[in-house]
Amino acid sequence: MKYQLFYWPTIQGRGEFVRLAMEEAGCPYEDVARAGKGGMGALMKYLESRSVARPPFAPPFLKAGRQVIGQVANILQFLGPRHELAPKDETGRIWTHELQLTVTDFVAEIHDTHHPVASGLYYEDQKKEARRRSADFLDNRLPKFLGYFERVLSRNPRGDRHMVGARLTYVDLSMFQLIAGLTYAFPRAMANSTRQYRRLLALHGRVGERPRIAAYLASPRRLAFNNQGIFRHYPELDA
Repeated sequence: MKYQLFYWPTIQGRGEFVRLAMEEAGCPYEDVARAGKGGMGALMKYLESRSVARPPFAPPFLKAGRQVIGQVANILQFLGPRHELAPKDETGRIWTHELQLTVTDFVAEIHDTHHPVASGLYYEDQKKEARRRSADFLDNRLPKFLGYFERVLSRNPRGDRHMVGARLTYVDLSMFQLIAGLTYAFPRAMANSTRQYRRLLALHGRVGERPRIAAYLASPRRLAFNNQGIFRHYPELDA
């Protein structure tokens, strides 16, 4: 099956968690808005189409045959068992999904460091509030989430090379993206945290060296981080 991913064409954003899974799995997919088929217009047209009986709330969403699946954690829950990126047992799959839902919570808080008042306002309209929000994020929320993920790695009964079990799952790929994005957005804070999160940083390194992921990162398919996505680097917020 060739999948179709619907997401904004100029940012990594939430769609990148899905891209990484499909790249690692080696499954064919079309990044619709980047494929020369109408860009964002094609995406919005699909969202507004009356022919879609179960319309997703917002991108990213994945078209798999006749199925349309929205929400990152939901998409990954669908892809994981089909492409050997999730445990075979139900308990393991539920645990993997739980971790991915926690990633979703973390991503929302990362986004709100630069848009704490309203998503519809420019960053420049809420810089004062963003500085205050980011200070609390770096002091309290980032250590809370990364500390939790570090503990999960340390307590994996199959070793600390993976978040769940002894094999790569989609949540390992999500950890890679979190560390990469946070290092871009908050390089100073992350550089000061290497000892605290050594297992997560080692996992990030291992995932980045996997053949398919390394090839993807070196290809034009991997969009660069920029100040339009979730992970944004504003030096004044990395104090």
